[in-house]
Amino acid sequence: MIGTLERAQSAPRLLIFAQQALIGIALLLMVLHLAVYAVYAVGLITFPFDYDQGEGFELNDTVLLSQFQSPYRDNEVFPFYASNYPPLYHVILVPFAWLFGAEYWYGRLFGFLATLITAAAIGYAVQRATGQRAIAVLSGAAYLASNYIYHIGPLFRQHISMVMFETLAVVVIATLSESKRPRRLILVCLALLLAAGYTKQLAVATVAGVFIWLFLRGVRRSIAWAIPFAAVAGGIFLLINWSTDGQWWLNTITANVNQYILGQYTGLLGQFIALHGALLVLALLMTAYELYFDRLSVYAVWFIAALLNSVLAGKWGAGDSYFATAIAAMCILAGIFAGRTLSGTWRLPRFMIGVGRAMPLIGVASCAAFVLYGAAVVKLPLDMPIFREVGQLLGVQSNTKFPNFYDSAGWTMGYATIGQIPTAQDVANGWRIVEYAKADPRPILSEEAAFSFRSGKPVVSNPTQLLNLYNNNTPEKTLYDPSALIEMIEDQAFSAVILRRDQGQTAIIGFYPPPVLAAIERAYTLREAIPMNGYEYTVLLPNPSWSKPE
Repeated sequence: MIGTLERAQSAPRLLIFAQQALIGIALLLMVLHLAVYAVYAVGLITFPFDYDQGEGFELNDTVLLSQFQSPYRDNEVFPFYASNYPPLYHVILVPFAWLFGAEYWYGRLFGFLATLITAAAIGYAVQRATGQRAIAVLSGAAYLASNYIYHIGPLFRQHISMVMFETLAVVVIATLSESKRPRRLILVCLALLLAAGYTKQLAVATVAGVFIWLFLRGVRRSIAWAIPFAAVAGGIFLLINWSTDGQWWLNTITANVNQYILGQYTGLLGQFIALHGALLVLALLMTAYELYFDRLSVYAVWFIAALLNSVLAGKWGAGDSYFATAIAAMCILAGIFAGRTLSGTWRLPRFMIGVGRAMPLIGVASCAAFVLYGAAVVKLPLDMPIFREVGQLLGVQSNTKFPNFYDSAGWTMGYATIGQIPTAQDVANGWRIVEYAKADPRPILSEEAAFSFRSGKPVVSNPTQLLNLYNNNTPEKTLYDPSALIEMIEDQAFSAVILRRDQGQTAIIGFYPPPVLAAIERAYTLREAIPMNGYEYTVLLPNPSWSKPE
């Protein structure tokens, strides 16, 4: 039998003081993390080039849509470009493209604001469930403090906006049992889920989680809503595929079937646990409590679905961002666990009512978990006032490839080696590369689109897209034939080729299919390697000694 846990006696003052002190320390840590995040976001918003490889292609999708052109195109026809993501994120940004042209700042600002909205939704969910305002603030701030969210939040990438729509959808549907207008609530939730799915395909796990929860709460109602939802989602899919002559399927589905690297996933999973372990324990305890002693909440089902979906972090081209949805769910469950513990509002079987005597101590442990989490996710730019002094106080030094950036996550395969704030020298070096792009009227072939935008030239190719399709070629079916691109390279139709490589590497490497890289090596020669953001950008110009075979 379940009963509401009542405090038989007041918590000892010492334990109450310990709880309050730990909450205060945790809040101070979260303020530090938020300050670092805000400075990082401003640094990226004002940076005029690609910071993370692929941002420029998301900007190009936005520009194409603003010109009423489809980004889902034939990769074998000049400019050999197609998008591999759904369009909603880019459609939202179209008005900014009309007003300001091809600029990175508005996409990055939108991403930053999306993380703030997600954090607010997390805080609202915890406040509503527990009435504990301080814990609600900590829970929302914990989302922003994660190394993973820090990295991808202020980027011109669609992933973090997907997480925002997912979180809003789950927080909305969580109030279903108390709503006087359940149909309207479900409609809002499903609209947000549809938005998440057409922002990025990975949202399918959250869609599944919500419908599984609806099924547990009522089979007939879940089926009644699942059918029209599937019809609408599927109808949009088929319409886009028909209007693009099948390029939608090829580029958003087929091209995303990548090689799976088990070591990448296990490395990221270990890193995820090491960074988020303190709150992960609280979230798992909350899930276990609901599973054994209460009804499973939508938050718990969502959390399980998101954790299972994180297995996809092992795909080539994936990485730490694939844990972002699980982090949002984790923060809500951890906050609810801590909040209920502090308020003493657990409902437990009668044989466990004695646990109430230990609640003040468990409350201390819950508050300590937020402090441990805040200490685990430290990242600091060590060349800036205040942060430099904090770094000295903590005794940390750069542990990344950047001389003045500390990241407690360290590094593992698939982890984004970003997070440092671009310098004035990075900006100057970016403009040096642009000068090469401007020197000749011919288009350029670049792994990052910024140099094409800044030189007023068309964006040619999406290299990772071409590589994915090429790697999925079979003897029975060719998904991408690079012959036309290779012919242009051998004809030296590009004024420059710009590739990015890790510092210290000497070979001509890149994200293009191997035959394309081989053609570049034949027809172009290295002119200069220019450092920017921890990488070397190799500028290759037409090789005067190259003669195309007849």
